[in-house]
Amino acid sequence: MTKYLPLSLLFLFAIPVHAALIKGTVTSNKGEPLPFATVMIKGTTQGTTANAEGVYQFDIPPGTHVIVCQYMGYRKEEKTVQSAGAAQELNFVLQPVSMQIREVVVKSGGEDPAYAIIRQAIKKRSFYQSQVKNFTVESYIKMLAKLRKTPKRIFGQKIDMDDVGVDSTGKGIVSLSESITKISCRAPDTKLEVISSRQSGGGLGFSIPTIISFYDNNVEAVASELGPRGFISPISENALFYYKYRLEGTFMDDNQLVNKIKVIPRRKYEPVFSGYIFITEDDWRIHSTDLMLTKEYQLELLDTLVIRQTHVPVNPEVWRTKDQVVYVATKLFGFDIVANSVNVYSNYDLNPVFPKGFFNKVVMKYEKEAEFRGINYWDSIRPIPLEAEEQKDFRVKDSTAKARRDSAKSRYHLDSLRKKPQPVKIDAVILNGWGHNWYFQRSSDSTISSHSFRMGSLVRGLSYNTVEGVSLYITPGFTFSLPNKRVLAWNNNIRYGFNNTHLNAYTTLSYSGSGEGEYGTRNVWSLSGGKRISQFNGAGPIGPIMNSLYTLLLKENYMKLYESWFGGLNFYRNYQRTFSFSLNANYESRIPVENTTDFVLFKNADKTFTPNHPQELANIPFTREEVLAFGGSVSFQPGQRFIEYPNRKVAFGSKYPTFTASYRKGLLDADFDKWNIGVSDNMNFKLFGELRYHFTGGGFLNNKKVSIPDMQHFNGNQTFLNIRYVNSFQLAPYYQYSTTAKLYGTANVEHHFNGLLTNRIPLFNRLKWHLVAGSNAFYVNRDNNYVEVFAGLENIFKVLRVDVVAGYQSQADTRVGIRLGFGGILGQAFRFE
Repeated sequence: MTKYLPLSLLFLFAIPVHAALIKGTVTSNKGEPLPFATVMIKGTTQGTTANAEGVYQFDIPPGTHVIVCQYMGYRKEEKTVQSAGAAQELNFVLQPVSMQIREVVVKSGGEDPAYAIIRQAIKKRSFYQSQVKNFTVESYIKMLAKLRKTPKRIFGQKIDMDDVGVDSTGKGIVSLSESITKISCRAPDTKLEVISSRQSGGGLGFSIPTIISFYDNNVEAVASELGPRGFISPISENALFYYKYRLEGTFMDDNQLVNKIKVIPRRKYEPVFSGYIFITEDDWRIHSTDLMLTKEYQLELLDTLVIRQTHVPVNPEVWRTKDQVVYVATKLFGFDIVANSVNVYSNYDLNPVFPKGFFNKVVMKYEKEAEFRGINYWDSIRPIPLEAEEQKDFRVKDSTAKARRDSAKSRYHLDSLRKKPQPVKIDAVILNGWGHNWYFQRSSDSTISSHSFRMGSLVRGLSYNTVEGVSLYITPGFTFSLPNKRVLAWNNNIRYGFNNTHLNAYTTLSYSGSGEGEYGTRNVWSLSGGKRISQFNGAGPIGPIMNSLYTLLLKENYMKLYESWFGGLNFYRNYQRTFSFSLNANYESRIPVENTTDFVLFKNADKTFTPNHPQELANIPFTREEVLAFGGSVSFQPGQRFIEYPNRKVAFGSKYPTFTASYRKGLLDADFDKWNIGVSDNMNFKLFGELRYHFTGGGFLNNKKVSIPDMQHFNGNQTFLNIRYVNSFQLAPYYQYSTTAKLYGTANVEHHFNGLLTNRIPLFNRLKWHLVAGSNAFYVNRDNNYVEVFAGLENIFKVLRVDVVAGYQSQADTRVGIRLGFGGILGQAFRFE
């Protein structure tokens, strides 16, 4: 499961009428609580896990039972209990295991006996990995995140402690959730059924299980973002190349000899664990783990991550994970965060019978009442007692959320919202944009909705080019909330050029049907019209900020523009991110424009501005013309999987590429038929990095009359900044290769090594900068083609990427340049044009 996702489980069953509650504490012989100790009925997987204070409780069925308590590093203890109607207290005091070092024959070279054990475990790894192909299991997950320190400001913005959810000292619980989920598996398919789920303060809790198996060669520790390459298991096929081992001792557990082996990374900056793995003698299976990841071993975003697992027998031949605890800690942007996730697994069924069609595209499904279980329900089924601060967090935040929900439907709340001042601040107008809401109450369901007005900042709307000089672009817009979750948006675009004194303004009305959110099925109609200024390449290969900088500072005017009176109608339909299509018709009365200013900040007599007409297309005239164009596009990604909520489905991802196709027909002063198809994907090869590609093909079925805006343009880049990776050509001129050919093809391929190779360079590996390399190319004909290759470093400060690029064209000299962009763990969230 991901990425995904920075990733919890138990099936709801009816508690027998005569079930009895047992509860107690688990402590060491020194009186210290043993957090997350395992307590269960012997011979079964029914049981629980103690909380962080060593407190446990669970129900047992009628009869006499042997209760087993175990904790890593301590001797297992058993107690017999008779089920009765009243709750019983059963405390455990565990003694440390007596480690024994076996007599061993030391091989020449002094090899530690742990190596022989690990080799046996490696031989058995694939057997245990695939031993159970079908099963169901019930699981509970509780996730807790706390802030130990909160900065007063971040990126210059003051932090409101109440909004974060902490006290005045910056400490407190910021996230608390619990959920019960049933996992069903029939290899290679897995399905999750969420029986109940809640978040402190309301809403669904985190319910995607963090299933970590050290029988896999490559282990994904919670989410791929924490380590894009995954991490090498201590018993993987090639583990001996990455780890050293030391036998710390042995102990007996239910007449089974268990080996405690210390896992030691051979080198820093490899994706490996450190800590302990416990392996049983003779059958060489995992007994338990206590393994850790740190920043020195390619852990990203977090400082430390600890995984502790306890495995128990489900039957004499099969052992499975009984409980799993994941601890994380990090200090990021002044925040000091600690968190833990506790999974308790029980009631394994190794011979399930699944109904026909059970495994389908829905991989996770929430029951209708999953979010609305009451406190009594949770208190009756929760296998891990809540700690005092957790009880308080649920009580306070749930009460506050309920009061807000009740208030949200009251007339008093509506009046309060209307009376609440919404002052217009000058700095917001200039820097951040501003807006206003008009609140009202619907008579149909008493919910409070709002119409809104928004306008972007004036600073972001300022730019400079040689056609308009200084231009100001403002975008006032209104959004109207309609019944049945429909939305009407009225967006306006007003632009004024102070040097050419041209006013361009157009408006767009968009109507959205009652779809289910961003990934739901939704119809969107839009109607637009007015006068606008556009780049000849409709993809906008250079943004206004970069063009302004290059024009004012370097006297290079790359942005080429034309004006048009236009009207357009567009329809878009999205089917839950699996399939979408659009249809459009657009009329343009195009008007050529010329440069009106040559102002620069730094005079340079050796340079002159180029004409606004692309000089590479000087032999193609552009005069006033009228063009009517219509067409459409489709996008399809097969194999999409879904999470099904009670009222909607959300796309979860697919292992297959995305396919696209488009067609456009030109009429009036134009006469052309233009088509394009494409395929793209990101392929993660874990230890070997991630491959990203985008291939397209297209051309003109008919090119009798094709104006410059309708030609096929390739996204070139002549500035130092590149943000359109896998969709551009980093050194290509913007219009030199534009064509009306019947056929062309493009290929953009890049491989992200994600630490492979660079982690072997001494000192340099401490920076955790990653190698990236690839090639971009297109081919039209023997005289019109281009290839560039590049290699660079990304994840610089987690954000930046720098490439060295060499571009080759058969009719020109090889170009070499350096490009800066955004890339790495956090870099893809940034956009700058």
